[in-house]
Amino acid sequence: MTDSRKRKRLFGTDGIRGKANQPPMTGEIALEVGRAAAFVLKKKHGLNKILIGKDTRLSGYMLESALTSGICSMGMNVVLIGPMPTPGIAFVTRSLRVDAGIVISASHNPYDDNGIKFFSSDGFKLPDSTEEEIERVMFSEALEAIRPEGAEIGRAKRIDDATGRYIEFVKSTFPKGMTLDGMKVVIDCSNGSAYKITPTVLSELGATVISINDKPDGTNINAACGATHPEAMQKAVLEHKADIGIAHDGDADRTLLCDEKGEIVDGDRIMGICASDMKKDRTLKADTVVTTVMSNLGFEIFLKNLGIKIVRTRVGDRYVVEEMVKRGCNLGGEQSGHIVFLDCNTTGDGPITALQILSVMCRRNKCLSELASYVPIYPQILINVTIRKTRHLEDFPVVMSAIKKVEKKLTGGRVLVRPSGTEPKIRVMVEGDNMDDITAAAEELAGVIKENMS
Repeated sequence: MTDSRKRKRLFGTDGIRGKANQPPMTGEIALEVGRAAAFVLKKKHGLNKILIGKDTRLSGYMLESALTSGICSMGMNVVLIGPMPTPGIAFVTRSLRVDAGIVISASHNPYDDNGIKFFSSDGFKLPDSTEEEIERVMFSEALEAIRPEGAEIGRAKRIDDATGRYIEFVKSTFPKGMTLDGMKVVIDCSNGSAYKITPTVLSELGATVISINDKPDGTNINAACGATHPEAMQKAVLEHKADIGIAHDGDADRTLLCDEKGEIVDGDRIMGICASDMKKDRTLKADTVVTTVMSNLGFEIFLKNLGIKIVRTRVGDRYVVEEMVKRGCNLGGEQSGHIVFLDCNTTGDGPITALQILSVMCRRNKCLSELASYVPIYPQILINVTIRKTRHLEDFPVVMSAIKKVEKKLTGGRVLVRPSGTEPKIRVMVEGDNMDDITAAAEELAGVIKENMS
């Protein structure tokens, strides 16, 4: 281990992530991650298997092979399922009852990034403590003497029916006896891992499907498409006069929608629609929705008026899920479109989110624009400032002073400034009832951060 690698923690908000073939996303490091993970995750009475799935990035082949080599070198076996949405990997991990699942994906990032994240045998993301243990083992000498030989070396096999398993699972979350006959749906697959799955699910449930950005080539994942660039979806909805547009990110753990008028329906409104529906049906557990500090103030007020409590966590769907489990809740998520229906799956699931909204539209016989209009959204400005490297805001008194100054000037709004957990950026969010005021406030803060941290 080099000193530079010892100084930097590998695991961030959502696993390990970085530029493919550059530290920490090299084949060499992935091999070591595989060895350490096998050491930490191996159970005395488990199946002695780790499942590996990936999205459609070119670098997935390199990292898949390296992880497989590392795991097998420790005497554990590997199950390879190929391209699969992150929520599908969580499901198949549970379904096959393996000891853990690994996702090779950088989610919504450009194709030349990649990442490695883990699910435990129950389909939940590994807690911070387990990731820290994997990292500690990597940087120690604990693995040097562990060299299985002969028949003790692990084996790898590929299974071909994982996609079919997940498709049937997703369809099972849609109400029995209900169909999507007569519905016209646009789906933007982001050239990612759901490029076959969501169109198939929608078609088999009876919808007329217009599928776009569904031809991945290893380099076009998230490229001006999908949940981070929904313009193509909006345009297609208007052109085809569709009832709804659905946009995934590259690994399909998030979904953004647009209504029949081409207007975006974000994660807050998706949660608001579903929370209201579940409250009416008395299926909203604990009458509580768990979300993050990023969710809109208007969404919070909407829930409170319905008698629904809101609990906020730090940004990251893993923290939302942890709080949901702790409080016994079954609905939570993020403004960005990570929506967790814990009665259905253990993580944000884009295809299931789409079906839940479609089922509300069918049951209530209402178009998406009407359902979304019930959830008020306050003006909100988000600016991402690229910095040299991630640092603590507290280390920059000028920035902290600027934040306090803006908070004093802004009445009836919110200011949130935080480092990204996945990229070298500072995210500046300002929210309030006057667009001019919040825009000026956000730009002022972004300027101070750029001057002092970039």
